[in-house]
Amino acid sequence: MSEEKNVTLPVLDLTGKEVEKVTLNGEVFAIEPNTQVMFDAVQVYQANLRQATAKTKKRGEVSGGGKKPWRQKGTGRARAGSSRSPLWRHGGIVFGPTGNQNFKLSQNKKAHKLAVRSALSVKVKNNELIIVKDFNLPSHKTKEMVQVMAALNVQPKSLLVESEDNLNLAMSARNIPGVIFTNYDNVSVYDLLNADSVVMTLAAVQKIEKEMLKDASK
Repeated sequence: MSEEKNVTLPVLDLTGKEVEKVTLNGEVFAIEPNTQVMFDAVQVYQANLRQATAKTKKRGEVSGGGKKPWRQKGTGRARAGSSRSPLWRHGGIVFGPTGNQNFKLSQNKKAHKLAVRSALSVKVKNNELIIVKDFNLPSHKTKEMVQVMAALNVQPKSLLVESEDNLNLAMSARNIPGVIFTNYDNVSVYDLLNADSVVMTLAAVQKIEKEMLKDASK
């Protein structure tokens, strides 16, 4: 794998003021994005969200129809053995969903990590990655989180990434439309690409970088 140039980004506090700079590994945050693996990762994510609970009843499951509607011959009508035939109104469904559909897809770990690194590189290239020193909010009030987002110039559809559980952040962000909060080890390619702004703590960025570099050189 060819070496990519490292990138340097500012680290902000919650007022939007730059407090330091951080150099990020180019193998994680500055690669040439692989659109195919990102597409595959999004497809896997969306497919695995499907619950597959749709179900229709076959002729043996529909109530009624135990008696032969009329005698076999002599009526001038087509022969019928049950009023719950798929040909009849209120009859069973022939090829409907059974409730046992399996829409699960998978992606190997190496390809998934490449997709994550590609998505992160897209965000850096588009100036959509914001790094903050921490998310130490004084309370869980939504109003304070709205003020922080305004100070950081965060777009309405955003992804907030922490390095550990943060109750104040989770509670203050949950009522803001378009805002998603997650931990660094649960970041999906779909959420990264779907967000107009990705806000990560410095610790979360460093942990993601360390995790991505484990297999990046293989």
